[in-house]
Amino acid sequence: MKIRLQDHILVPKHEVLSKEEAEEVLKTLGVKPEQLPKIRADDPIAKEIGAKVGDIVRIIRESPTAGKSIAYRLVIPPSIKTSKLVKEEKEEVESEVEEEEEV
Repeated sequence: MKIRLQDHILVPKHEVLSKEEAEEVLKTLGVKPEQLPKIRADDPIAKEIGAKVGDIVRIIRESPTAGKSIAYRLVIPPSIKTSKLVKEEKEEVESEVEEEEEV
């Protein structure tokens, strides 16, 4: 059974904005997408909600003292280091499988 990260009480709600919503938010805030804080496409939450590079994510935090706070993040590519590690791990697993098949 896989647990959704957003079901955890300490994880705020994340949602991908439509293109129209994103344009409206940028216009309202008076910023360009690259001026927003960033979130990597390989972040577990970004992956869970299906966020792609270039998307804007709305994060809604509920607080008993502050009420509701909304933040926005621009989805950026995964780090090169992370991508290389994932590729190396995949190749390692594939070579182990090949070795097992040879035996």
